[in-house]
Amino acid sequence: MITLRQLEFALAVAKHKHFKRAAEECNISQSALSLGIAELERQLDTQIFERNNKQVLITPIGEELIERALRVLSEVNDLTTRAHSHQIALAYPMAIGIIPTIAPYLLPKVLPVLKARYPSFKLSIIEKQTERLIEQVRYGHIDTAIIALPYAVDGLHSFEFWAEDFFAIFPNNDPKANLPHITSSELARSNLLLLGEGHCLTDQALSVCAMDQHEVKSNFFDASLNTIIQMAIAGMGTTLVPKMALDQISNLDTISAVPLAERGPHRKLAFITRLNYARVNDVKLLSQIFSKALADHDA
Repeated sequence: MITLRQLEFALAVAKHKHFKRAAEECNISQSALSLGIAELERQLDTQIFERNNKQVLITPIGEELIERALRVLSEVNDLTTRAHSHQIALAYPMAIGIIPTIAPYLLPKVLPVLKARYPSFKLSIIEKQTERLIEQVRYGHIDTAIIALPYAVDGLHSFEFWAEDFFAIFPNNDPKANLPHITSSELARSNLLLLGEGHCLTDQALSVCAMDQHEVKSNFFDASLNTIIQMAIAGMGTTLVPKMALDQISNLDTISAVPLAERGPHRKLAFITRLNYARVNDVKLLSQIFSKALADHDA
């Protein structure tokens, strides 16, 4: 079988047209190099070099074979480089899933930081509900996902990077806007507006407030959180928003964000990925970058 080392010998001889200098470049004895070349020619059943005591010539077929050997070694070197490049942080593109109640508020805070540190990193964002994202992570359709905990993520890595509270929002002219905090019983009497079933923000809000679905008068199955926020601003009720969303609410000067009486944090954000995911260190790094970016934004 032809070896890469034999090809290296042939390229060295072709370069120097001299066996002794080629042997020195390959850091072997001249006799070992000669044996390697002879074995290569035997396996190819072709003479690559004409040699005598005065000179080394490359045969016509040898010229073609040397060109091919050069391409082979170049491909092998590239293969090695690509294999090692996974050790470089965020060297490869990544598909990340994010739930809709996180993406529009998180990404503006963290993506500029990520871009500044890793300008060549290519990121694809997939926005879906938690259950669907977990399924896509498990089956390898995406690399990782950002979800809100608590949520069942058995059999997956989970790297928490942020924790935050919920706030109820009221127009400034609402009597509850001046409360220092609001209890779940007061929320139940305030026409609580929540997203429909299947949204983890709704499930977590109900859990924090110790409320049942039937206690919520209004559910909006196809609405976005932004739509419900605008309804609350218009005085049609109240809704719960995560802290990271507060600074992106339009008409912020006309509303008040009232903290919940229930002890927080009310939700935690985490990256999830498969247990055998080859680039788990990249996911850990992303969680660290996102954590610091959010902390710096809050500082």
